Amino acid sequence: MARNLYILAATLLLFALVSCGMTLLSPTLQPGLPGNGSLWKTTGLFLLLGGLIVALLGVMTAMFEQVDRRADERRQRERARRKPGY
Repeated sequence: MARNLYILAATLLLFALVSCGMTLLSPTLQPGLPGNGSLWKTTGLFLLLGGLIVALLGVMTAMFEQVDRRADERRQRERARRKPGY
């Protein structure tokens, strides 16, 4: 699950980078596209914010998955100790 969130975050951050790069192009190079630089900056900012939030969720998911995995391993070790020896 965390890997999918990392991929989504990378995609959003790439689109944010492209949107911010569009502000550097002159309006003549983008026919039919919004030439207003503030629109591209705003879009880039929202994509950047979304990408950072998704990356944070990915990190938190990975941490909780690791905690779950270690707790299960600990429970299994304790059960193995409690079983009578053969």
